[in-house]
Amino acid sequence: MRPPAKQERGVPVKNLGKVIRSVQAFSRELSRKGSASPTESFPAIGIALGGGFARGIAHIGVLKVLEEQGIPIRYIAGTSVGALIGAAYCSGLSLAELEEMAHKVRMTTFARWTLSRFGFATNDRMVAFLTRTFKAKTFEEMRIPLGVVATEFNTGEGTVFRSGSLIDPVRASCAYPGMFLPINVDGRWFVDGMLSHPVPAVPVREMGAQRVLAVHLKGSWSSKTAPRHLFDVIGQSFAIAQDRMSDRWRKAADLVIEPDVAGFEFDDFKRAGELIHVGEQAMRHALPAVRKWLGVATEKPTTMFGPAIPSPASMPAD
Repeated sequence: MRPPAKQERGVPVKNLGKVIRSVQAFSRELSRKGSASPTESFPAIGIALGGGFARGIAHIGVLKVLEEQGIPIRYIAGTSVGALIGAAYCSGLSLAELEEMAHKVRMTTFARWTLSRFGFATNDRMVAFLTRTFKAKTFEEMRIPLGVVATEFNTGEGTVFRSGSLIDPVRASCAYPGMFLPINVDGRWFVDGMLSHPVPAVPVREMGAQRVLAVHLKGSWSSKTAPRHLFDVIGQSFAIAQDRMSDRWRKAADLVIEPDVAGFEFDDFKRAGELIHVGEQAMRHALPAVRKWLGVATEKPTTMFGPAIPSPASMPAD
């Protein structure tokens, strides 16, 4: 019995692999569409964490409420203490670990007095502290994309670090001028990010955020009628300057929350629990506005403290 003609044998073997790959690709696409996470349909939310020394512990309360409510955060950018807390969280620390860190940290944890013409203190102790604390050592290892803002000393330009080693950019972001020595990163000198982006709403939008929640730790450096020392003079001067330059970052934010930190001193690390609480209060009050971004039914605010401040319609980052 003669074998069938060649053209009657079906698909040639040499093309069979292509057919199989096409079927597999089609199956993967169907599976992807069927199992897509609900968060993929939500706008990408970015958080901009501002500076404020010890007052920045309030950021932990904000993150705590967002995580408890299951609100997906796609990007975080931080300035100064906002960079430190953002980096710790993005590196993998749990909220419980963040709170534990906040209760233990003191000024001497990361700073020491020094004799230098560039400043009165160095934050070189941060190297050991951050190495122990962070669960990742590079930006590429972050579980949430992170931007760390510092200001280039010679140009005054804001630099957003997003790749490479994590430790020195965070130190640079925290190098408050006049107090801490500038930090050299890859041959360039940097000081505190608050000089260029007090609240990094513009950088986090440039990272890809479609909705930006900005956390501003509003408050004077000193509440005294007269300055007590040089740091009061420097700090209060920068606080005034930051308040006058707030228009740019506010326009880049969809929502601004301001935890009530006015009654806290810049070095009130011992009041960590209270600071976390005021951060929680502010974020809980803002939840209805954030839920609207996700198309989720709103609930009555749980508190009237720390009001959320709707910003003007968002604009593309410049």
